[in-house]
Amino acid sequence: MFSLKLSIEKKVCTYILLSFLFSVMVRLIWVYQFDGVESFMWNNQFMINTNDGYYWAEGARDILNWNFSELALSPTKTAAAQLTAFFAFVLPFSFESVILYLPVFLSSLVVVPIVLIADNLKRAELGFVAALLSGIAWSYYNRTMVGYYDTDMLNIVFPTFLLWSLILALKTNENKYLIFTALEIVAYRWWYPQSYSLEFAFFGLILVYTLIFERKNLYHYKLLAIILIAMMGLPDLVRLINVTVVYVLYKKKKLDNYMYYFLGFSFILFILMGGFSPIWGSLKGYVFMNSVEQVKGGLELHFFSVIHTIREAGKIPFETFSNRISGHTITFILSFIGYILMSYKHRAMLLGLPMVGLGFLAYVGGLRFTIYAVPLMAFGMAYLIFFVSDYLKNLPLRVAFVVICTVAVLYPNISHIIAYKIPTVFNKQEVVVLDKLKNIADRKDYVVAWWDYGYPIRYYSDVNTLIDGGIHSGSVNFPVSFMLTNPQQSAAKLARFDVEYTEARFFMKEDDDDRNRTNVANMTLDSGFKDTNNFLDSLHVKTKLPHKTRDIYFYLPFRMMGILPTVAKFSDIDLMTGKINRRPFFYQTNRFKDTKEILNLANGIVFNKK
Repeated sequence: MFSLKLSIEKKVCTYILLSFLFSVMVRLIWVYQFDGVESFMWNNQFMINTNDGYYWAEGARDILNWNFSELALSPTKTAAAQLTAFFAFVLPFSFESVILYLPVFLSSLVVVPIVLIADNLKRAELGFVAALLSGIAWSYYNRTMVGYYDTDMLNIVFPTFLLWSLILALKTNENKYLIFTALEIVAYRWWYPQSYSLEFAFFGLILVYTLIFERKNLYHYKLLAIILIAMMGLPDLVRLINVTVVYVLYKKKKLDNYMYYFLGFSFILFILMGGFSPIWGSLKGYVFMNSVEQVKGGLELHFFSVIHTIREAGKIPFETFSNRISGHTITFILSFIGYILMSYKHRAMLLGLPMVGLGFLAYVGGLRFTIYAVPLMAFGMAYLIFFVSDYLKNLPLRVAFVVICTVAVLYPNISHIIAYKIPTVFNKQEVVVLDKLKNIADRKDYVVAWWDYGYPIRYYSDVNTLIDGGIHSGSVNFPVSFMLTNPQQSAAKLARFDVEYTEARFFMKEDDDDRNRTNVANMTLDSGFKDTNNFLDSLHVKTKLPHKTRDIYFYLPFRMMGILPTVAKFSDIDLMTGKINRRPFFYQTNRFKDTKEILNLANGIVFNKK
């Protein structure tokens, strides 16, 4: 019996190791493809290929340098920065190598809970096939490839582990899975604060199941209560201590006679800690989207909403939706059928519905969510393959069928990976410029640029920015858009206003009226105007400017020409009425022919010089 158990564990470990190595090796195709491309390298290593990655890199760099300024925007207190700093400190590799390859290894850990879940269902081989597909599925690869240094490298790993512990908890009713579940929720929130909605969905599903089928099972109430304790809006360390104390009380059976009261008490605390606020905030941001956002406080101003300019928050076609989840429309449909069959046979798989639901939300709320459905749809595809193979009596034929089908579902994903040649965020020459600026500018100085470049500028030049990948609402984008699309004199004046007002905001008290107003509103009122249009017009003439405390630089890369129409949208609006102004015609081309009388700009656009 012992030897049999040991052999099973070896088999599971083998499946995990093989699927992990497969996921890692496929991700290294990008490195092979760009080997020798010097323009993609800095400090003898490839640069990363996602803008947001420079945010976490800035935080990790400052942690390693013991730079913890309270006034800086550096995310030194975030999990991604802290974990990166730890790896960079203990591993014998350069910092650039750590942030480049960390997504490869961390994201590939998703195979572990997938194989463990399948092993619990007595089908470890099924888990192996599902792990192979999950590790390299189209959208999951896109957001966890080498160089895609972002929180997504663990955003699916944590909930898949949570799914594993919940399945085992409900199946075994063992105490250890109570603490496993609670610790996974604590860790998940530490890593990704936006995990709240998914955690709550898991809680709601278990609550419904308990009320319908397990009303007399005390263990289920223990599970619900400790989930609530783990989810509360408290600091991570406090939640960790709380769930540990609750688990000890569970072990000693101190709460058994008061479990219903304790669950009710936990729910009340959960509500008092703002239980539903983050969920509603997410729905407003991604589902109930408005093109113009209205900001009150002193002046009632209207700004262009950024959500309509972010591709990953837009609606996507069904083909794109299915390709990103399973690699191909046919594979997706078969995976969906397989998941239904698997859930019918193994009801525990219904616990994956929150991840499936969030993944399917991508069809209406943005392509970034598709990664959440990847593991469950991979399970569905793997189950369908083995479901059909079970009808084949000949063992060699059965094995051949499984292998051929596995290769068939992996093929479109690998083909996509080979063709997905994403460049680095910046090229070497652009970084040379920013590195030069680092030696010219002071750390307190500001660089005006569009939000796409905010994080990389702060990382390479170690300066401040007004907007970036996390700070880009319509109210903060408006001044920068105005600066980048208006004459130099008025642009320079508004830059001085916005920089000094941004700095002053750091020292305002929470209840200060000026803090609760936008910079534009404060500038208008402080300059003696009640109409923002009049304030903006005054920038073209002599205007009293705020006292200068630092230098301001403008970063105007040629590549920004491609997004200039989008940049202009944020200032082509009447702030007082919300009316969109007439947008200027903008056309960019690299093909032109200059004659004596005509400038031919291609595509039928001709400029008569006379």
